[in-house]
Amino acid sequence: MKPTVLITGANRGIGLALVKYYLSSGCKVYGVCRQSSHDLDASGAEVIQGIDVATDECGVLLKQHLHGVTIDLLINNAGILRHETLDSLNFDSMLQQFQINSLGPLRVTHALIENLQKDSKVALITSRMGSIADNGSGGYYGYRMSKAALNAAGMSLARDLTPRGIAVAILHPGFVATDMVGNRGDISPQLSAERLAQRIAALNMASSGTFWHSNGEVLPW
Repeated sequence: MKPTVLITGANRGIGLALVKYYLSSGCKVYGVCRQSSHDLDASGAEVIQGIDVATDECGVLLKQHLHGVTIDLLINNAGILRHETLDSLNFDSMLQQFQINSLGPLRVTHALIENLQKDSKVALITSRMGSIADNGSGGYYGYRMSKAALNAAGMSLARDLTPRGIAVAILHPGFVATDMVGNRGDISPQLSAERLAQRIAALNMASSGTFWHSNGEVLPW
């Protein structure tokens, strides 16, 4: 039976690359997004659009779409990046990043908890910019803080899902050339997806809750 993978933020960038990777690996893939794209529609994934992870309604809609579906791998990839400096703080923007980057993955995971089973895996696509020890340049207040919060949520999920036999990966994808960063990254979405998939494949209960770079490096908190 084909493994079933659900990926949020699946319409472009890393999410779309992950969709294509897991489809090519023979998986059944659900691509979740607010609005689909031509590439996602053409990929062969089952598309669930109209899902805004910043709202509580997303959980209700996902439960309706996925009633009775067992999910072997849940990849929480949806996220946004805004740039604030100390001289130009935008608290509305920062709150939006918390809603999507921090609470969004928790909303999705909580909504689909009954779709997961023993040996299912949950992956959170975070950022090394959420590392406090690794912050050498400051700025990006909303993004850094929201990703640090996501990392904290990931550790709690790892602890709380251990009795169910569900492992949690907390993953930095690398500096990936996507629209989010003006295509300035140093690796492609395809390479990032391959590396992320390697980390997820290696994930087990002993490594659950570890903060990994997609290249295999363990990152500091």
